[in-house]
Amino acid sequence: MAFKEDFLFGVATAAYQIEGAVTEDGRGKTIWDTFCETPGKVARGESGSIANDHYHRYLEDVALMKQMGVKAYRFSMAWSRMFPNGDGVREERGFDFYNRLIDALLDAGIEPIATLYHWDLPQALQDQGGWANRQTPLRLGEYAAAAAEAFGDRVQKFAPINEPWVVAWLGYGMGVHAPGIQDVAQAVAASHHTVMAHNAALRAIKKVVPTALVGPVLNQAMPDVDDIFDPEQIHAAKVMDAQQNLFWMDGIFRGEYPKLAWEIYGDHLKNVVQPGDLEVVENDWLGINYYFNARIGHRVDKDHFSRARVIDQLMDYAVEAQSQGPLTDMGWPVTPNGIGDLLVRWTREYGDKVPQMFITENGCAYETGPDANGVV
Repeated sequence: MAFKEDFLFGVATAAYQIEGAVTEDGRGKTIWDTFCETPGKVARGESGSIANDHYHRYLEDVALMKQMGVKAYRFSMAWSRMFPNGDGVREERGFDFYNRLIDALLDAGIEPIATLYHWDLPQALQDQGGWANRQTPLRLGEYAAAAAEAFGDRVQKFAPINEPWVVAWLGYGMGVHAPGIQDVAQAVAASHHTVMAHNAALRAIKKVVPTALVGPVLNQAMPDVDDIFDPEQIHAAKVMDAQQNLFWMDGIFRGEYPKLAWEIYGDHLKNVVQPGDLEVVENDWLGINYYFNARIGHRVDKDHFSRARVIDQLMDYAVEAQSQGPLTDMGWPVTPNGIGDLLVRWTREYGDKVPQMFITENGCAYETGPDANGVV
């Protein structure tokens, strides 16, 4: 089976995961800098302060991509490099870095695809409430306009936010990601505000560059139930689907949240949604980050599994912690069928509302090293 000639093979990264240079050239502090500095939050006290040193070695990295035959590179821009405090005060050295990176990619025949926000909120905005504050979407819109003005002559595709479910629930609900908050009300507020922020950024980009192609990048999973005849598991699967998938699919592409989301979030959602928040803005594409399906099993003790603890408290159900099949070295299930199921599902359920889809992340983690010839 061969891919078509125009199939776009690419790679993807995130600024905090690769750039390093966290105190150089005026870059402002982010929630991940703060999180990593907090004892007990990150294994072995590690951080992204150096990471892959991409800030200094980006030309080598672009050369490696070209050698691999990569045709597209989805990278994220560090908001705090260009606006250290997330306000209107610019840091031109940050803009200069991304100008150099984009030019190097184009010289190498690689399409630059820019994600504006990949989890590294300027700490100054978090000090004002972060994604639980409805002013943050406005700040993202301002940042998006500046990015479109600076880079829109060479970047065609923009993604405002990478994986808003992770932003909201791992950052503000479960607290395992920065900023490390465990509060259901803040997680629901952050969920809604990422939808608002996506729409604000899309409008801002289109106002500056009408021909730009803008779309959301969502981490998604199909729910797999152990027992299709168990009504509790069926309900749990519907709740999981509404909480991770449909909240953003319906919010962004239909301008409404699923009925089940209103039921499970209750006043937490009612208290943050205001008239006009969900006005539909036409998107050009959908990016899907897919790694595995979510297994819905029998109810587990809420002290058994950290994710189950939070979700059980919120939704009165729990998922089984362990997959029934093989796992990657990260402990993630291997369920390759889900990637195709999602594409077919959204085509059927959303039709022309989702004009084009890209798999913007996928893969599996194994601790495989180079062999005697230096080849993995």
